[in-house]
Amino acid sequence: MSYTLGDAAKAVGKSKTTLHRSIKSGKISATKLEDGSYAIDPSELHRVFPMVTEVTPTGELPRNKPEHQGNSLEALRIQLEMQEKERERERALLQETIADLREDRDKWRQQATALLEDHRPKGFFKRLLGR
Repeated sequence: MSYTLGDAAKAVGKSKTTLHRSIKSGKISATKLEDGSYAIDPSELHRVFPMVTEVTPTGELPRNKPEHQGNSLEALRIQLEMQEKERERERALLQETIADLREDRDKWRQQATALLEDHRPKGFFKRLLGR
């Protein structure tokens, strides 16, 4: 399930132009379809723009109507998916960082070992004469 540009604009309460600029600047990733329209992943959209909840004219959130309960469940599902994707992205970054740190540690360890095991002649004349 993905949003079109218009659906995405309605979901976050922004204009299509604002979303288009965000896509062009790289703030949001979207897939450009063959017909020129965009397919925007809901979790990617809501990572940047929070979902707008519908408000009644009295200013209250419609909670007890069945049609709105489905929307709130859908919103919760989207939020959960968004959090899971963010967690996966962070986990991958942490694993890359750990791998880099281990590689650096191993290089430093090799260098320290090589320095400790240096058996070259000490002193200027010993090096000069090769003793």
